[in-house]
Amino acid sequence: MKAEHYLDNDAQTVVIIMTSGPSEPARCATPFYLGSVFAAMDNDVHIFFTMEGVRLMQTGVAEGMVAMAGGKPIIDFIRDAKRAGVSLHVCHPALPGYKIDARTDLIPEVDEVNRASELADLVLRSDKTLTF
Repeated sequence: MKAEHYLDNDAQTVVIIMTSGPSEPARCATPFYLGSVFAAMDNDVHIFFTMEGVRLMQTGVAEGMVAMAGGKPIIDFIRDAKRAGVSLHVCHPALPGYKIDARTDLIPEVDEVNRASELADLVLRSDKTLTF
């Protein structure tokens, strides 16, 4: 069931910039949850992972993380967001610093590996931009 629009506006583009990663697990579920909510409201939602955020897209990392004791794994929030229609982008320039190979080390939920110029383009054409 789709959430009702709070305002009777046309769909918007929402960009969530995710810089938090495994060192701050309490910050790692909310972006996916909000992204799912925005997408359920028929908005075009993109989460762009940069800095330590790219580690969440590394195979094996999100499977072993929870935002709070007893909570569901972060990978489940990621998969919920994908089912809702959220697009996941990984910042290519951030990968080498974490020794992540874009061809072999990313989870299958990743839609695109992009340069910083794609993030700039997403932000410039977005109606709303959030950072975590």
